[in-house]
Amino acid sequence: MSKTQRVAYKHQWQGGEEIPLPVGKVVCVGRNYAEHAKELNNPIPTEPLLFMKPATSLVDFSQPVKVPQGFGEVHYETEIAILIGEPIIAQDGELPSLADCEKAILGVAGALDLTLRDLQSQLKEKGQPWEKAKAFDGSCPIGGFVKPSELSDLSDLDVSLDIDGNRVQSGNSSDMLTPILQLLRYTSQFFSLMPGDVVLTGTPKGVGQILPGQTLSLSLDQTFTFQSVTV
Repeated sequence: MSKTQRVAYKHQWQGGEEIPLPVGKVVCVGRNYAEHAKELNNPIPTEPLLFMKPATSLVDFSQPVKVPQGFGEVHYETEIAILIGEPIIAQDGELPSLADCEKAILGVAGALDLTLRDLQSQLKEKGQPWEKAKAFDGSCPIGGFVKPSELSDLSDLDVSLDIDGNRVQSGNSSDMLTPILQLLRYTSQFFSLMPGDVVLTGTPKGVGQILPGQTLSLSLDQTFTFQSVTV
């Protein structure tokens, strides 16, 4: 395989077994942790700040993570990712119940929301959308999914990232401004969530620059760890 060819992403369980679902869109939420908003001197939102990545942003975290060159600093943002297994749809203005949202979750994983930070700052100054800085190919390296029954409560999940053996970012879902189930319900009034879609739930404080030649260790719930390297 040549260096220019990409390995087609497919959803898979943490053990490597393929999940028979289509690869859909990735819905993301910005500033869902107050301390992260503060560290970037951004206002704390009064409601979820949603944006999307296309399916081409998804890459298997076990494959080398490509760091784009020529756009300034590239930052890591460590997040808890939710794989949708059943439709979550608002109908006639009625939002789904939290119980239905919970039933629709097929898997949970750790993921990175890679961000071209300098480009994002330029786009924000011009009042333009963030997609070029957030939704590029390979901008969402994601680990294998874990069944919710294998994890702690969704409202008390740890996620962390180590680079070259040093802990650079950690957080807990209890610190989210909009908790996971409420986030899924809120999102459904704008975007129907379909089987195979992924929802990134926001990043805690501690984001920073990522460089080629680093070793990454992404941990979920202090139990499941995913390894990768950057190129």
